[in-house]
Amino acid sequence: MADIGIRREDKNRWERRVPLSPAHVAELVAERDISVVVQPSAIRIYPDEEYAQAGATVAEDLSPCGVILGVKEVPARRLLADKPHLFFAHVIKGQPTGMPLLASLLESKVSLIDYERIVDSEGRRLIFFSRHAGYAGIIDTLWALGQRLNWEGIDSAFSTVRPAHTYANVEAAVQQLVETVGRKIREEGVNPALHPLVFGFTGGGNVSQGAQEIFDRLPVLEIHPDDLPSLATNPNLSRRVLYKTVFRRQERQRFARHLPYLTALINGVYWEPSHPRLITRENLRHLWSSEEKPMLRILADLSCDLEGSIEATVRVTTPDDPVFVYDPMTGESELGIEGRGPLVLAVDNLPCEIPRDASEHFSDSLLPFIPRLVKADFGAAFEDLILPSPLYSAVVTHAGQLTPGYRYLEEPLRQTVTAASG
Repeated sequence: MADIGIRREDKNRWERRVPLSPAHVAELVAERDISVVVQPSAIRIYPDEEYAQAGATVAEDLSPCGVILGVKEVPARRLLADKPHLFFAHVIKGQPTGMPLLASLLESKVSLIDYERIVDSEGRRLIFFSRHAGYAGIIDTLWALGQRLNWEGIDSAFSTVRPAHTYANVEAAVQQLVETVGRKIREEGVNPALHPLVFGFTGGGNVSQGAQEIFDRLPVLEIHPDDLPSLATNPNLSRRVLYKTVFRRQERQRFARHLPYLTALINGVYWEPSHPRLITRENLRHLWSSEEKPMLRILADLSCDLEGSIEATVRVTTPDDPVFVYDPMTGESELGIEGRGPLVLAVDNLPCEIPRDASEHFSDSLLPFIPRLVKADFGAAFEDLILPSPLYSAVVTHAGQLTPGYRYLEEPLRQTVTAASG
């Protein structure tokens, strides 16, 4: 019996990430005597041969494996009954779209350890791709802004930016941003038609931090949200910088009052249905009903909750077609960059655009948990499971039951099953 099975990602053609890199598999095999089986994949960022050279067995059948590792949701028909699975299940918010999978996990008696719930004592996530979502998201935002401005006939420093997935890695993207966008802004300044060019950031977690980390490599001057109204009336305001403002929790109340001053909003807020929205459809309708053309060009919803913190996120997009135009006056949306209203960037798996960087970081974080994971007896009752605390608290289902910390999911599960049968 093998210890670890790494499944082939099959959500879509863009999903090339892995939970463990070949280098870390080699370490587990050689130094920990942990056996690994890897399903073959034609699209994975690391070729099958790299895993074979690392000491893994490349085989279709993962049923002999004790623990199954993946990245995205596992189709119900491909769950291996009675085995522990680690992946991003997207069930813990009680999302209706996730309840069929949750029902299958329970029926198959799978022990689900959800990466999203592997946290420390302060509730901070320990294993994540979210910073790389920020990296890819801000690159795509700058690309989309450049494309939109080209369509409007406005020359900008962003016209040379490419989508994140076209760069070899994050470093290559940052180098181009610094050498082209940054240099043009420093030497020529922002087009007067766009001045002042303001980027707003929301969220205090890894997504927003990742986006800001890259954005801050450009010529940036940070200002407080309360100072936004004074920018447009300042005759001495420099055009050789981009203006950045960060909306912290207390500054996100009555957020709509800031919209007239923003060129781009990069949203990284964690949102649940019980939370208030940052931007409603009515906020945008009001902004576009004014006589003056709004400065706002793009809403980059990196959190990508459908009709969530940004209500105009009415569809999910893909890396090859990442933006749509939302018409505030009709509520309609159209893929592309042309039309009335702001662009909305709503790619729901941004880290897959930079799969190697994202996978290496994720694997670094997951590796320390593997030895304890493979030694655990998942045949034991939940209260007798011996796992590190972050893993134990992330066990959502076990032996056909929701674990105590996740019994709140019983009601959304019941509602979904009732609706499906009715």
